Amino acid sequence: MQAKKSYGQHFLHRADLAERIALSVSNHDGYTDILEIGPGMGMLTQFLLKRYPHMFAVEADADMVAYLKTHYPQLEPHLLAEDFMKLNVNRIFGERSFGIVGNFPYNISSQIVISMLDNRQQVPELVGMFQLEMAERIIAPHGSKTFGTLSVLTQMYYEGSLLFEVDKSAFNPPPQVQSAVIQLRRRQTPLYTGSETLLRHVVKTVFQQRRKMLRNTMKSLVTNTDVLQEPFFQLRPEQLSLEQFVSLCELVEQDRKS
Repeated sequence: MQAKKSYGQHFLHRADLAERIALSVSNHDGYTDILEIGPGMGMLTQFLLKRYPHMFAVEADADMVAYLKTHYPQLEPHLLAEDFMKLNVNRIFGERSFGIVGNFPYNISSQIVISMLDNRQQVPELVGMFQLEMAERIIAPHGSKTFGTLSVLTQMYYEGSLLFEVDKSAFNPPPQVQSAVIQLRRRQTPLYTGSETLLRHVVKTVFQQRRKMLRNTMKSLVTNTDVLQEPFFQLRPEQLSLEQFVSLCELVEQDRKS
């Protein structure tokens, strides 16, 4: 079975690492359903099936689907031969909670995180392999150079941790980048409870010009620009804590009401 660039495939060939990923799923919220994204030839699937015999897996590559049906027949009733980005999770899980796990195709890894956020009421946990740079960006603390839009949007609702790094030699074919496995666990209480549409708009607006002070980037978001003269607005977006981003959204929301 040859990896296909169009699917962003790099097959993990280290069974010990695959088992480590499977064992990292914590079920901290008591959920029992699992969705593996991009199982490929089943290196991770074999270990997930031991813990979750009724797991679901979604695979877009027809050749891989045929391989999985042959080598993991117990998976076939819950094997979804489709593109995850077009998957209607409500059709599969209804209102049940489910965890997301996988050695994710790197070309859609950020979209997987956004999908998790869109379905966060049903997704208590994600454990996945990402390109190291992407993994660091998702869980980056404020003040770091990698702290950005995806960091803020994710961390408002999830707590993240880097579990372990993976060398490129663990894959066939080896990617040109290092990789890492991270765990995202949904917060019991989100840091931000307001409009998610507003949050995304504010965060994306200020990070589009991340080198500029908030005083300049916020001009398009508020009508009362006098408030932008306060010392706080001399900061740049990566300097803001998550709590300060909440305050920023509340300011914009209040400005719109006035």
